[in-house]
Amino acid sequence: MTARENALGQPIGAPVPDWTPRAAPPRAMMQGRSCRLEPFDPARHAAPLFDAYAQDRAGRIWTYLPYGPFDSAGAFARFADDTLCGDDPLFHVVVETETQRPLGVASFLRIDRANGVIEVGHINFAPALQRTVAATEAMYLMMVRVFDELGYRRYEWKCDALNAPSRRAAERLSFVYEGTFRQATVYKGRNRDTAWFAITDAEWPAVKRAFEAWLDPANFDGDGRQRLGLAEIRARMAG
Repeated sequence: MTARENALGQPIGAPVPDWTPRAAPPRAMMQGRSCRLEPFDPARHAAPLFDAYAQDRAGRIWTYLPYGPFDSAGAFARFADDTLCGDDPLFHVVVETETQRPLGVASFLRIDRANGVIEVGHINFAPALQRTVAATEAMYLMMVRVFDELGYRRYEWKCDALNAPSRRAAERLSFVYEGTFRQATVYKGRNRDTAWFAITDAEWPAVKRAFEAWLDPANFDGDGRQRLGLAEIRARMAG
């Protein structure tokens, strides 16, 4: 948005006409082709999620999260009851269509309805979900809810600045790096510098077109390999 000047010649932000606070994200399923996202239900999701996460025997998926790993299904279930059932963060489970298995979680959090800002976080995908079409489609479905269904202005991604895989994922998914907050938090007894990324509603139409082109079945060969990467599609669309 372009800055303007007031009557005193001072720069001010562009107007946001007819702005009203946004609704909170609903507890409703998001359906795609390769996956669906369901609000977390401990009775249905805790045990199969623990089993899926247990395939990461080294515990790498927990390194940059403020909790975990868990040494038993019971410990994970207790954590899930205490942490994954609230409204902010609002956790969703990624269920793979082909196998009907819950394979990961992601949440909406820091929900700022007044300003139309919302964050995606607590993303934790089991090995079976990582680097799959379903993993990408899950992120796309959450964006559709934020921008198309709810009309938010800004969608944020934050991570430990040392978390190189998360930073690469953010950039691949079209989030724009905005800076690093030094010594932002302490977790697991160590410092975290937090890298900030975001997509705005002005950027969303082009981002959405690229996602839809990437997710098109025609973009994959008979073995399920992508013909064009998401970044390559964005570059071609940008001319």
